[in-house]
Amino acid sequence: MRSILIVGGAGVFGRRLAQGLAASGEFGLIFAGRDLDRARAAAAEFGATAIRLDVASVTPDELRATGAFAVADTAGPYQGGDYRLVRAAIAAGLHYVDLADARDFVGGFPTLDAAAREAGVTALTGASSTPALSNAVLDQLVAGWRRIDRIEVAIAPGNRAPRGLAVMRSILSYVGKPVRVFEGGTWGYGIGWGGLVRRQVEGCGRRFLSLVEVPDLDILPARFAPRDAAIFRAGLELPLLHLGLAASGWPVRLGLVRSLVPLAALFLKMAGLVERFGSDRGFMLVEAAGLDGAGAPIRACWTLVAESGDGPFIPTLPALAALRALGDGRLDRRGAAICAGVLPLGWIEREFLRYRITTATRISRDPPSRP
Repeated sequence: MRSILIVGGAGVFGRRLAQGLAASGEFGLIFAGRDLDRARAAAAEFGATAIRLDVASVTPDELRATGAFAVADTAGPYQGGDYRLVRAAIAAGLHYVDLADARDFVGGFPTLDAAAREAGVTALTGASSTPALSNAVLDQLVAGWRRIDRIEVAIAPGNRAPRGLAVMRSILSYVGKPVRVFEGGTWGYGIGWGGLVRRQVEGCGRRFLSLVEVPDLDILPARFAPRDAAIFRAGLELPLLHLGLAASGWPVRLGLVRSLVPLAALFLKMAGLVERFGSDRGFMLVEAAGLDGAGAPIRACWTLVAESGDGPFIPTLPALAALRALGDGRLDRRGAAICAGVLPLGWIEREFLRYRITTATRISRDPPSRP
């Protein structure tokens, strides 16, 4: 049986990816992390093995010695990260898949394409909610459209969803900072965790949403060429937390501090104090508006609702789909690529079946004008 080396397997998303891989029964698991005791404790839950691995100094020989078929990197934050682990995996002849949501990391990833092609391996970045799932949904929603005017994507987890330090650092890396965004038909700047709106999704109520910095802000305009805007927002279920985080960005906006990242542990502790409030229900929303193939106005909205704490599995499911497709030969492209337009939505939706996840698509059209 071929094995997957899960880097960061003891973390929030690493464990959930491991659960999906274990349930498939197709791969053995190897847990890797800087803290060997922590990696061993996580591996013991799956009857797997564990090794100590530091991504800051990893070598191809270390990875090759594991005998793994592929590397799954779940050990963010990826903001400001380098490609040492990816390069080592490629040099070792291993496939590579990550859950990266960092705009800079994902955007520069195709520079590794030539090396991956030469090694005959597949390296995918962003095999997560963004950009893999969001783009797979949009590919299906707008198929055959003549024109796309506006795209909006939003994610809002339930308040009881587990939080990790890496996720908190990722969020705080852009709070209060300028975020380049395509809106109003031109490129400009918004404020990280600014641009407050409120949206309602059936089963989750109305939630505040704010602008976040993710790879889709570049990928959606490039792939779908909307005329007006491509926006990505996220929200916290409790208004107190969401609005409090927005207010916390003001010292950054005013130049009083460079970043809130050094306060990540404090923010994580504060969020933990109200963890018992709210729900464990989260949603994802993908919406597009434009002209259909006949030139008529059309709006399409896809929603996903995750119940009973299953939301934190969603960011791992595109990676799970990619690894399974690599294992059975469905994904045979070689090279390094952003995971947008790579995985059909059906492959990812197949992984939804184990969880309490429901999706719905609504299509609305303007009525024809009277003669």
